[in-house]
Amino acid sequence: MFLKGRARGVEGGNPGFCPGPKLVNWRGHHNGREGRVQWDPADLVIALFGFGALLAGVLPWLVERRPFSMPIIFVLLGMVVFALPTPLPRPDPFAHPAIAAHLTELGVIIALMGAGLKIDRPMDLYRWMSTWRLVVIAMPLTVACVALLGWWWIGLAPAAALLLGGALAPTDPVLASDVDVGRPTEAEDSEDEVRFALTSEGGLTEGLAFPFVYAALTWAATAEPPARWLLRWLSVDAAYKAAMGILGGTAVGWLLGRLFFRTPSEKFRLARHSEGFLALASSFLTYGVVELVGGYGFLAVFIAARAIRRAQRRDHYHQVLHDFSEQVERLWTMFLLLLFGGAVATGLLSALSWPAALTGLAMLLVIRPLVGRLALWGAPGYGPEHWVVAAFGIRGIGTLYYVSYALAHVADFPDAEEVWATAAFVVLVSVVVHGIAATPVMQAIDRGRPRPNSVPASGSTAA
Repeated sequence: MFLKGRARGVEGGNPGFCPGPKLVNWRGHHNGREGRVQWDPADLVIALFGFGALLAGVLPWLVERRPFSMPIIFVLLGMVVFALPTPLPRPDPFAHPAIAAHLTELGVIIALMGAGLKIDRPMDLYRWMSTWRLVVIAMPLTVACVALLGWWWIGLAPAAALLLGGALAPTDPVLASDVDVGRPTEAEDSEDEVRFALTSEGGLTEGLAFPFVYAALTWAATAEPPARWLLRWLSVDAAYKAAMGILGGTAVGWLLGRLFFRTPSEKFRLARHSEGFLALASSFLTYGVVELVGGYGFLAVFIAARAIRRAQRRDHYHQVLHDFSEQVERLWTMFLLLLFGGAVATGLLSALSWPAALTGLAMLLVIRPLVGRLALWGAPGYGPEHWVVAAFGIRGIGTLYYVSYALAHVADFPDAEEVWATAAFVVLVSVVVHGIAATPVMQAIDRGRPRPNSVPASGSTAA
């Protein structure tokens, strides 16, 4: 999302930075000439950001245990503020996809580090069985179903339909605060299956959606049938980039873990100094290095966070890193949601058709719950937990990033407005529906859980 406006001068004075209508006027004399004063949009943006930051600090405690979420409030606030006749420039992600991609990219990077740090459960085949099933089964099925509906029902070009499926496939780690795990603890199996599965799924799928998006980009850019480029896509976009993300994230995370906890000199053992901002340093360093060598940076950040956690599992410094990362994430999410609400209020959904809206609703209310439940058949946990995990595949900032990224890299992407409108509609509905349902559903599932630890003993599963 990008603030689009046009600068113009102030009558009777020097050229200023005041686009938009004049809301506050007064007449006086400046050097013998009549003048007029306007609100400066920059001042309005600063005031709005400060007000939003204050709300971001207060709202988590006000909406706690209530059927309402902080993202709903910020989207509504953005819609109201940008719909008013103020000189604020209009957020227009469709006109400026590169700026929108970079803004949302930062939000995802920050969220992935926090998600990786907060998970207590060590990564292995059995303990992460729910995650592997959601990644390997639910995600590709979601891409296929949404792409098919986009092509057949909405009437999108094949590349646009595939982009829509890829962008809507990952569970968002940014907006899932009501259903994810809490702060890091020393217990390895402290999380229940619902919160663990949704947090870990969001951390992995946010990076693993990229192969599908790259397939859509290749299809749109070359206009060739998939048979011409499928082998290269499998070898480079699906295999090499993912492998580099995993290996690069592991390597950087291992080095950072050594630097934080195991350097021979106490002076250079950074955990001793408890500097929380190093969570951001770790996120950006990992992302940048892995992207430079051609890997998937999102995947690498999450893997690096897991490697840092593994370096010294029981250390208070993990909470310091997590808390700082969460605060920055909350602040940046507030900013993005204000812009998203403003974009919705000023025409982002104007290209939305009835078939597109119904496809979006089907994706959230039918496709994701069914394929998610299918993927979790036989996984650890019990039936109601599986249904909650399947139903709470929240779509958010990551979806907006992937659409922006695609439109920024392929000029004249087919059916771009329809893809933007559909993706934004799904995110908007997800913010509202999941934001309202999360607290009561999680309270109900906590009351109905048969035992404190939902991970059964080895060999015991429930369908």
